[in-house]
Amino acid sequence: MSKQINVALIGNPNTGKTSVFNALTGLNQKVGNYPGITVEKKEGVCKLPRGVKAHIIDLPGTYSLNASSLDENVVIELLLNKNDKDYPDVAVVVSDVENLKRNLLIFTQIKDLEIPTILAINMSDRMKYKGISLDIDYLEEQLQTKIALISTRKNDGIDRLKELIANYRDLSVSACLDPSEIDKPYFDALRKAFPNQLIYKLWLVITQDVNFGKTDRKEIDAIASFKTKTSGDLKRLQQRETIKRYQFINNVLKKGKTIDVTQAKDLRAKLDKVLTHKVWGYLIFFFILLLIFQAIYDWSSVPMDFIDETFAALSEWVKNTLPSGAFTNLLAEGIIAGLGGIVIFIPQIAFLFLFISVLEESGYMSRVVFLMDNIMKRFGLSGKSVVPLISGTACAIPAIMATRNIESWKERLITILVTPFTTCSARLPVYLIIISLVIPEGRFLGLSYQALTLMLLYLLGFVSAVVSAYILNKILKIKSKSFFVVEMPNYKLPLFKNVALTVIEKTKSFVFGAGKIILAISIILWFLASYGPGDNFNKAEDIVTKANVSNNLSDEALQQKIASHKLKHSFIGIAGHAIEPAIRPLGYDWKIGIAIVSSFAAREVFVGTLATIYSVGNDDEDTIKNRMAKETNPVLGGPLFTLASGISLLLFYAFAMQCMSTLAIVKRETNSWKWPVYQLVIMTAIAYITALIAFQLLK
Repeated sequence: MSKQINVALIGNPNTGKTSVFNALTGLNQKVGNYPGITVEKKEGVCKLPRGVKAHIIDLPGTYSLNASSLDENVVIELLLNKNDKDYPDVAVVVSDVENLKRNLLIFTQIKDLEIPTILAINMSDRMKYKGISLDIDYLEEQLQTKIALISTRKNDGIDRLKELIANYRDLSVSACLDPSEIDKPYFDALRKAFPNQLIYKLWLVITQDVNFGKTDRKEIDAIASFKTKTSGDLKRLQQRETIKRYQFINNVLKKGKTIDVTQAKDLRAKLDKVLTHKVWGYLIFFFILLLIFQAIYDWSSVPMDFIDETFAALSEWVKNTLPSGAFTNLLAEGIIAGLGGIVIFIPQIAFLFLFISVLEESGYMSRVVFLMDNIMKRFGLSGKSVVPLISGTACAIPAIMATRNIESWKERLITILVTPFTTCSARLPVYLIIISLVIPEGRFLGLSYQALTLMLLYLLGFVSAVVSAYILNKILKIKSKSFFVVEMPNYKLPLFKNVALTVIEKTKSFVFGAGKIILAISIILWFLASYGPGDNFNKAEDIVTKANVSNNLSDEALQQKIASHKLKHSFIGIAGHAIEPAIRPLGYDWKIGIAIVSSFAAREVFVGTLATIYSVGNDDEDTIKNRMAKETNPVLGGPLFTLASGISLLLFYAFAMQCMSTLAIVKRETNSWKWPVYQLVIMTAIAYITALIAFQLLK
């Protein structure tokens, strides 16, 4: 067995599937999207006994093979298409020891597709606590499979699971039950029409609205044309199938699983009573958010200062060590300065992902979703809309993808349109640098003014999303109904390995994703700021020297004036001055204007752009923050970054779309350019008007 085998991890949400994936693959994993669609795809490599390698694919969580969302369609399409490169040699169904009955539904369905299937029963460490005992030999015999009893928390049973995967050829592929008994005449006719096909595969093709990639289209169309029954009849047959499966599962678990009620202890109900309380629940959530933002500021200040000073020193060292010339200037003023503008925020972004991961791992985030459902319904959103709105704090792109779980098109569309208001991690660098410049240090009730400002910006984003949703709900004339169902997982201590892997993966994707854009833009901006047309740029030294001949300036002051003159008449200076009249009422100069325009590629480019512009022609060894603090307002005099201009800029970024990638995803999800264009125009107008009012009132 020298070839790599494909292993599909399948299971209900909240069964610990991700923990099993992490235990098998460790750092040998990557996250992408399925070809042509925006559903996240996690895959990794696992070394098995006897030198066998396994390609592990973590499929989206699903309750059954009766799909109701795009995530679930992905699972069915893969399991029905043997031509797919990821088609599994073996499926591992991950179940939770406490919810075995519900988890076994999808297990029996996959077994009926005659795919070698292993049952991994997770959270075995809770069995004693919950008074649960399992007869593994009996369960293996009845389910015709092999079972791995595992605990990812204690790393128990993982070696056994690897051994079973390596020996997948020994697994029985017999079906658990015969689904054709739900309507014998219909299934007999189906079997007669397609004698060489698996009966359960035929049934899934008929009842599911899915695509089958490279599968023979004529064959699929022929099977699908067998829909001689109405959709209502098919639904009733599906329900009968589900009842039949649960009858089988109940009979198996009567003997295979026993629970000693006297031994079971349950703290969950007591915690839920407090955490989902209509008053205390919201207060606790608000308090947790306050602690998170305070920690983001306090814990990250030391590494941030170190990174800022290191990049300033590195830029200075490059200038002093390498031969002077265009390449050295590009390196010191373009690449190093631009990258310094993003690397400095790694500590704060990592801490943000850390806290979000801990809240999700502990089971608390599901309580927040449940808690917020009452508010969401009043504003025309689904309780499920909370998931995209909260995950939007990391990035709007996967958040918009997450709306595919919302069944109602109207609620899904509204969620897509308002999600970019939530403060994503790309806005964080902009917020942090501006807050540090214009909000004074000091504390209120032990919380710093800067942390409180950051928290208010996050709340502003969320409130804006909810209010916009309310308005859109009144404007959009789309009729639809939906029901909100959320599962409350058990509370558990977050696994260090899962949290660490999440923080590493998310921070890495943020840094490398943003890093490529920032590096490219920094090089372009450096070129545009270092060269210019005509004599005003090319003869800057002569012009400035003649103009200041009677001022007795020092060499250093003269060089600064020459650099400033060159920057003003460079390509970027000319472009910046052209847009300055439009942004001057907001309190910005042309340099900030260039940063705003360039940050349309990605919001976080704003800081890198200013770092590059302020570095061009500047020989001082200084940090980005200090250079920005020294900038003066060309019209009003005094510092450019004041409370008025700072608040104006913060509000502009709180409301502006400013993200090309998000617009592209909205277009893909809505299948129309109409909605992203509306989004861009309306959000930019709101941002401009709000920033204008703020500056004019505060100046």
